[in-house]
Amino acid sequence: MKTLYIDCSMGAAGDMLSAALLELVPDREKLLSRLNSRGIPGVTFSAEKSVKCGITGTHMTVTVDGVEEDEHMHDCCHEHHHDHPHGGGEHEHDHEHEHEHEHEHEHDHHHHSGLHDIEHIVYDHLKLPTEVALNVMAVYHEIAEAESHVHGVPVDQIHFHEVGTMDAVADITAVCLLMHTLKPDEVVVSPIHVGAGQVKCAHGILPVPAPATAYILRNIPTYGGSIQGELCTPTGAALLKHFATRFGAQPLMRTTAIGYGMGKKDFPQANCVRVMLGERESDTPAVSSETTAASNNTIVELSCNVDDMTGEAIGFVMERLFEAGANEVFTVPCGMKKSRPGILINVLCKPEDKEKMVGLLFAHTTTIGIRETLMDRYVLDRKTETIETSMGPVRKKISTGYGVTRMKYEHDDLARIAKEQNISLSEAMLRVHLEEK
Repeated sequence: MKTLYIDCSMGAAGDMLSAALLELVPDREKLLSRLNSRGIPGVTFSAEKSVKCGITGTHMTVTVDGVEEDEHMHDCCHEHHHDHPHGGGEHEHDHEHEHEHEHEHEHDHHHHSGLHDIEHIVYDHLKLPTEVALNVMAVYHEIAEAESHVHGVPVDQIHFHEVGTMDAVADITAVCLLMHTLKPDEVVVSPIHVGAGQVKCAHGILPVPAPATAYILRNIPTYGGSIQGELCTPTGAALLKHFATRFGAQPLMRTTAIGYGMGKKDFPQANCVRVMLGERESDTPAVSSETTAASNNTIVELSCNVDDMTGEAIGFVMERLFEAGANEVFTVPCGMKKSRPGILINVLCKPEDKEKMVGLLFAHTTTIGIRETLMDRYVLDRKTETIETSMGPVRKKISTGYGVTRMKYEHDDLARIAKEQNISLSEAMLRVHLEEK
């Protein structure tokens, strides 16, 4: 499986993502030429070498009518009020990004564009494959929805600065076209570092992450830190959310290409987005039969302790959790406060099922607190084959990987044969095995 891993340990912005992805393309000049021929009004793309903390990468520059727009303008939106004929709405953030610019700018002399105007540009004027155009608009709708929520106005009343819009459309288009070119089967994104502190905007000071960014990143793993500033912009957040297959640690993969997309500002930590392209280990040819690897994925473990529930009640909640899609539910006897014997309830589930499992645990157990651990797990590749025997079909489960091959007949099928033939389970297994040979 062709896998793209995006390391967001210094956040993400549209220009940094496009620069990092550009480094994965063998013919970068040809790709830049493609971008510059898309027909984005007044926009020119260029890429130059950039060094951060001794690491060499690429910085992507977008100019509009020959001028590199201030990052503060990008993604800036306005509520549309007739009593503000020159704009003057609230700037939610510094675009690509406060990594790079901290001062305020006035942009009231610019015209503003709504989603309808952007759709007209993307669908009617840009020379984009249909898939790319749809992705561009999906990302823009994500941003507009966030701004709508923040300002408390309908999406159709959200207006973006015209010149800043061209730059933002350029960043989004570049990333969408690069993703279309690379065609990864899956995109795994690390937990996103959003920064800390506050950001200056035209009408005041806002917390980091900016409100629109925070809204886009809801239900996505993020974290702050000691770095003061806005590390993840709404454009970066929307692009990651749109393209991510899942969020978590880097999977087991064989990396074939690495790209570094640099921001302008300097921090003690390298200000870059790193991308890694490769094959998931389960899909690559093994070096030898002893080192064949299977797959890994991210899983959530939820756990809680109870000392005042009956066995029947615990059995009931386990059934409900399995019915809701839990990968595994198990209990462990444990000692609790005041020397009371208790039960540790553990639930393994997919990250997207976490909230549902938490709700069931609170609803059907007596716990008042649940612990969460995000972890990687390694699993063997599994498949099921059906064997036709004189005693009826029997399913056989086969697991392979890491130099291991395991086989097991389906218990329910063996149990059926044992009952019908009036024999033991072990005899049923032996007969199936002999017929298969």
